Amino acid sequence: METIRNILFALVLAPLTALAQSYPTKAVRIVLPFGPGGVADITARTLAPKMSEALGQQVVIENMPSAGGIRASETVAKAEPDGYTLLLLTNGNAVSKALFKSLPYDPMSDFAMISTVGYFSMVVVTRGDGPYKTLKDVIAAAKATPGKVNIGSINPGGTQHLAAELLRTSAGMDAVVVPHKTTGEVTIGTVNGNLDISVDFIAPLISSIRAGTLRPLAVTAGKRFPGLPEVPTVIEAGVPGYDVASWNALAAPAKTPRASLEKVREALVHALADPAVQKRFGELGVEGRASTSEELRNFYQSEAKRWTQVVERAGIPKQ
Repeated sequence: METIRNILFALVLAPLTALAQSYPTKAVRIVLPFGPGGVADITARTLAPKMSEALGQQVVIENMPSAGGIRASETVAKAEPDGYTLLLLTNGNAVSKALFKSLPYDPMSDFAMISTVGYFSMVVVTRGDGPYKTLKDVIAAAKATPGKVNIGSINPGGTQHLAAELLRTSAGMDAVVVPHKTTGEVTIGTVNGNLDISVDFIAPLISSIRAGTLRPLAVTAGKRFPGLPEVPTVIEAGVPGYDVASWNALAAPAKTPRASLEKVREALVHALADPAVQKRFGELGVEGRASTSEELRNFYQSEAKRWTQVVERAGIPKQ
């Protein structure tokens, strides 16, 4: 009887094994929860050609922007678990349960983790000719004049907004976080002095920093950004324990064959090792870094816990 069961199990498993071994036989789609032109979009499109080389099939980027990345995430969560529809996972996915009353998918159980892709720091800036020379100056002003210092960011509940809220609480500042619709609005508000400081990704601010219209006070990640080597980290600037970098990763629908996921991961590792990719990532302020699926799963869970606490402390209402 045991032998018969083993034979039947092998017969059921054989087609799945063969399918995974032949994967991929057609184009692979990576769905992005952002519109074209942003750092995540450029990152994905930089990787796609090199991943295509390794897989032997075209890797196609599809943009599906929506509030909280829900549309893209739902599309992948409900896709066939065959390895041909992947998601560019972000810290937005990790915090989504804390920001939304209900979701059409479970961000923790509906995805098979593949690998981290990259980490990118943000930068705290002020007006180029403004009164603040260091982050300590800002912290001191916020403590001397409670409620008067403001911090610009974009998208309530987005990465920049949460980073600003965490900076406010970690530094013990009685300051006001002011979210805006776009990075452009935040930049203008900071340059003209309506915003005392702001927090945003390095890439869209680097030209204003180099032109002198914005003064960088600190980078948010735990180590300095090579493109701005003289700018300290927030930790070095006097806020112990503050280490914030946005990140993205690759995931697939739950139950996607492990062999297929591993082929995608191998293609990603191949792409991240390419000198042209590394050069482009350096220009964008992105640190390319692959992981195992288990490392990503553990990291994803820790990020969800961390940012849920930030949301709750900031009193951000669920949408």
